Amino acid sequence: MRIGVPGEIKIQEGRVALIPDAVDELIRHDHQVFIQSGAGEYSGYDDEAYRAHGAQIVATAEELFEAAELIVKVKEPQPGELEHLRADHVLFSYLHLAAAPQLTRALRDIGLTAVAFETVIDAHHRLPLLAPMSDIAGRIASQTGSNLLYHHRGGRGVLLGGVPATERGQVVILGAGVAGTSAARMAAGMGAQVTVFDHDRDKLQQARLIGPNVTGRHAYTRAIEAAVPSADLLIGAVLIPGAKAPHLVSAETVRQMPAGSVIIDISVDQGGCIETTRATSYEEPTFLWEGVLHYGVTNMPGAVPRTASQALSAALVPYILRLAEPGWENQPDLAAGLNLRAGRVLLAALQSM
Repeated sequence: MRIGVPGEIKIQEGRVALIPDAVDELIRHDHQVFIQSGAGEYSGYDDEAYRAHGAQIVATAEELFEAAELIVKVKEPQPGELEHLRADHVLFSYLHLAAAPQLTRALRDIGLTAVAFETVIDAHHRLPLLAPMSDIAGRIASQTGSNLLYHHRGGRGVLLGGVPATERGQVVILGAGVAGTSAARMAAGMGAQVTVFDHDRDKLQQARLIGPNVTGRHAYTRAIEAAVPSADLLIGAVLIPGAKAPHLVSAETVRQMPAGSVIIDISVDQGGCIETTRATSYEEPTFLWEGVLHYGVTNMPGAVPRTASQALSAALVPYILRLAEPGWENQPDLAAGLNLRAGRVLLAALQSM
């Protein structure tokens, strides 16, 4: 199969879907791999590294999309890329279409087949292609939140771990999945007092095992409403695969948070789980609402492209090898990833679009 990897054009998106070692693996299975010139630059992989592993380098996105049958990229197609997509393409990338009705309609009208990384579900009900980036996003959320709490960044001047004779910073995390647990682990490591909310007792038990400064609580609405107003840092990490995230925190509850406190909503790709959040970019990552600093960057792992590209490539290669074989749509995990097939919307959460 002819596999194409375009350069990412989303703002400050430095990841590349396949690193050179991953390309080598695909070529060993008799596939052709086309890489757009410069696609791996921000991840530290130049064109020569790809050539050395057997890739064919093409100069432009137009040439890349023309040459390939299977398009493997990181982020959802941007406006400048839609014009290059064809009905005979299979698109394999993060899509998050539940929060993007306009993009859903555009892909439907093109008539292509789209498999979303974030809705591929394995036999153990895990999200193997979302997990690596969720892990990174959770870590970044706590690191970024800690930094935004500095006074010169607009925060309330709190050191998350505190020091002797001071209070510890208070961190509230919504969701104890991969992203939420990673955020909790990082925040706890800084010494913060961390409270994690979820409906799954087993996940809450795992959160508690992180350390004595982590509390796992059932996600009752009133319990969340009581905890959020005292948070220095609120992290949203709620995920319903393929669907819009539910709002677990209302604007009225956010209004009760201290001035200079920080909200980071990892769920923003799926619409956000906090009513006051909205999507932002690395050009303007934050905004202030009622004195609370909000961070809603939709491609958080793009800040560490080398690490993220290595992790993503390792997860993708086995699935790309299967997508390149006939009958892949009959395999349950890949079938779960099918958002559109030949222009027909298949994912239940998108049916009304």
